[in-house]
Amino acid sequence: MTHEVFSKLDLTSLLSLSFSTSINELHERLSELGFGDIRPVHGFMFKCITPNGATGIELAEYLGITKQAVSKMVDYLEKSGYVMRKTHPTDKRGKIIVLTERGWLVVKAKEKILTEIEQRWIENIGTERLQMLKEDLTKLVYEANEDKLPTRLRPVW
Repeated sequence: MTHEVFSKLDLTSLLSLSFSTSINELHERLSELGFGDIRPVHGFMFKCITPNGATGIELAEYLGITKQAVSKMVDYLEKSGYVMRKTHPTDKRGKIIVLTERGWLVVKAKEKILTEIEQRWIENIGTERLQMLKEDLTKLVYEANEDKLPTRLRPVW
């Protein structure tokens, strides 16, 4: 697509494309670093798990999916070495999902890559304009969701 095609897109399409472009680059680079088995939904799960772990119920609520779907995801991530189930610290019958060393490595890699992407945006539009964009989007999101904003933000499905 040419620049002219993008300039004719509505705001929602531009926001969606900027998100998917960033996520696609993130996952391509994670794959190059040996984390090719990580998917975007895993990143949202990791956000809920850090820093102290989370129960399956907490993850299901956070992600807006069933506890069974969370269990399958945790099984996959456990086999891949990113998470492990531990006995819950206060409920000995329950389990808590925590990141392993490999899980923390992918989180650190993700943070570094996203910082590099943001730095490239700064090089393209400047620090001031990027900061203004962030502030404006924060204001718009807050005002649109003032009474409805959950304590944690859910991913878009």
